[in-house]
Amino acid sequence: MAKKRKRKLKFRRIVLLMIFITIVILLFLAVKNNKSNSYEKKNHEKNVIEKENELSLIMVGDSLIHSSVYDDAYEDGIYNFDKMLSLISPIVKNYDLAFYNQETILGGTDIGLSSYPSFNSPQEVGDAFINAGFNLVSLANNHTLDRGSEAVISSNNYWKNQRDVLTSGSRNSRKDRNNIEIKEKNGIKYTLLAYTTTTNGIRSENDYYVNVYDEKQVKEDIERVRDKVDLLLVSMHWGEEYSFEITEEQEKIANYLASLGVDIVIGHHPHVIEPIDYVDDTLIIYSLGNFLSGQEGLERRIGLMVSVNIEKNNGDLMISKPTATLTYTNYNDGNVKSNFKVYPFNKVTDSILPGYRSYYDEYMDIITSRSGKVIKSPI
Repeated sequence: MAKKRKRKLKFRRIVLLMIFITIVILLFLAVKNNKSNSYEKKNHEKNVIEKENELSLIMVGDSLIHSSVYDDAYEDGIYNFDKMLSLISPIVKNYDLAFYNQETILGGTDIGLSSYPSFNSPQEVGDAFINAGFNLVSLANNHTLDRGSEAVISSNNYWKNQRDVLTSGSRNSRKDRNNIEIKEKNGIKYTLLAYTTTTNGIRSENDYYVNVYDEKQVKEDIERVRDKVDLLLVSMHWGEEYSFEITEEQEKIANYLASLGVDIVIGHHPHVIEPIDYVDDTLIIYSLGNFLSGQEGLERRIGLMVSVNIEKNNGDLMISKPTATLTYTNYNDGNVKSNFKVYPFNKVTDSILPGYRSYYDEYMDIITSRSGKVIKSPI
């Protein structure tokens, strides 16, 4: 009996010891977890503080919606362009600001869709770009007036109803045109102005339907907002179509805009990429090329995507790390479903674009030919 009692006592001691050890381990883990949460909270607060007075910006080129593009987006009675941007969206959503040029007017289906040479596109195009994270949109280009006032008014009404999206270049009234919208994020005030040097010979009595480039008007617009914003972006529809070379007119305008204190000039219209350069402290992106379009020819399917970091320090604005990468619009030729999709070049393979690495080198040489400050994004 004595031996049994000793065994029971020994067993109880072992059980109590195991319980004690378990409690100690649980207390240790609880303290460690609390410290970890405290560290993460402090680290998160630190990151929030560090992000104040900082912005990230990414820019892409033309949304040029031919009938082949909107036909491909049509399924079960609706237009859905989201899948075309599905590989780009995860990139864009990492940025505070994201720019693109809506080359074709979003007059919508009610007035009848149309393709080259007189475009009108579904408003679902805008939905897809907004869903992908774009929030800066240029509406001034040579196709703005393609379908007249009805399409312009419909397009502007669509964009006016989109929250947290800043557009420029086309308005429905002079009052709206002169009321330049200013936004603020992370303690940085910014705005976008947009102009085109051509309207394909189409004219309108209402000059506020599209901002046609005019030095006097541009100067007035910039002077109206320059001292009210930290970051001033100007979108320019300029240059020669399908040319990799910068024209004298582009250089003249770039110098003029720089003299007025513009921070970044975002260029488009040639449908192919052109170099990035600086005029004093003004970053000039001469042409981003096509982003999404139905145009044929490799040079019109490769576009430019540029990102920058923006920081305000003691009232001074610094724009740094201009980083360039390429995009490729892939689609099937012929009568089968086209399956349009925009690829960042780090997702391109030889099965998608044979010899893509050599094209990357060739096009990057064009982009960096005028400035050694441009960073090449690796593939």
